[in-house]
Amino acid sequence: MPSPRASEALSRFTVLDLTRVRSGPTCVRQLADWGANVIKIETPAHLEKGEGAGGPRDNADFQNLHRNKRSITLDLKSPQGLAAFNRLVEKADVVVENFRPDVKDRLGINYEALRKVNKRIVLASISGFGQDGPYRHRPGFDQIAQGMGGLMSITGLPGQGPVRVGIPVADLCAGLFAALGIQTALLEREVSGEGQWVNTSLLQAQIFMLDFQAARWLQMGEVAEQAGNDHPTSIPTGVFKTADGYINIAAAGQVMWERLCKAAGAPELVDNPDFASNKLRSDNRKAVNAALEAKTVAKTSAEWITIFEKAGVPSGPINAIDQVFADEQVKHLRIAQDAVKPNGETQTFVGQPFVLSRTPSKIVSTPPDQGQHTDEVFKEFGFSDDDIAALHKANAV
Repeated sequence: MPSPRASEALSRFTVLDLTRVRSGPTCVRQLADWGANVIKIETPAHLEKGEGAGGPRDNADFQNLHRNKRSITLDLKSPQGLAAFNRLVEKADVVVENFRPDVKDRLGINYEALRKVNKRIVLASISGFGQDGPYRHRPGFDQIAQGMGGLMSITGLPGQGPVRVGIPVADLCAGLFAALGIQTALLEREVSGEGQWVNTSLLQAQIFMLDFQAARWLQMGEVAEQAGNDHPTSIPTGVFKTADGYINIAAAGQVMWERLCKAAGAPELVDNPDFASNKLRSDNRKAVNAALEAKTVAKTSAEWITIFEKAGVPSGPINAIDQVFADEQVKHLRIAQDAVKPNGETQTFVGQPFVLSRTPSKIVSTPPDQGQHTDEVFKEFGFSDDDIAALHKANAV
């Protein structure tokens, strides 16, 4: 019986997943959620020492990363395990790994080795700092990349000192870019008939995500600093106190500024010569914010959001995570998705953030147990019962 697929979109592709922790699993989750036949290859239990790098298998983080996959175990350091892996590569489309750069060379699974087995294979590698260069051998972690990539220097309140972002943004973005790179390589393969090596790093991903802040330096020579809750170039955009909490307001540009002043009951601010242009409002940011907040504290957050919505002024609440999933629009988008575990329990995951009209994504299987599908997968790849028994006897699975 074929394994269920999360979507028809990528169902013709088979992916061998050697990844661990977060950046690699994030990449492979994208492919699995869009229907690729993902085979997660894990270290056999008898070779593991202590808890794996991804944390407890039953925690929410691990579970959310590894849905829609199947799991086998394989010892790539053993001759039998490596030979079995190469047999899988013969029929696969993609291999994804996020080892340190030298590990795949030691294991004999670098791109040159894999393309000798299957010239159509796409190898995707995610590292901390790149596959070559002076930092090649350094271990890479998200917070290290946030610091080296400039993000922590512009996050937080002015003068506060460096602040990490509350999610592992370098890990997540490196994984997403790797998935994009894989799909690009697969599209190119349709023309050339050959695979290629896709590689990215946490550092590259983090720098790319600086976006306009990086462009300010590269093109204008401006070094961005911490701006707290205020947008560094779009003013007034920031957090404003209300009678019962805080809201975000974003009112850049002259038209929006005038709408905001009128809706806030402060039309006199439009005629204030210190606030007459975008540049003047930027130069007098503190005074602008103080004048607006003197008005916003008089009503509740909900009252202001209703007022600003009617006036066409962008605003919104500042939600805790439980409030996010209670929001009526979030419920309508159905980004929280349920799946049923083998024991009949319901498990809820964060679904995909984009929708395809004909081939949607869904969560068809909860994360597998370690090695749950080992024999099943090998049979699908043409291994005989004797071949599989030999792998078990050699403790290679």
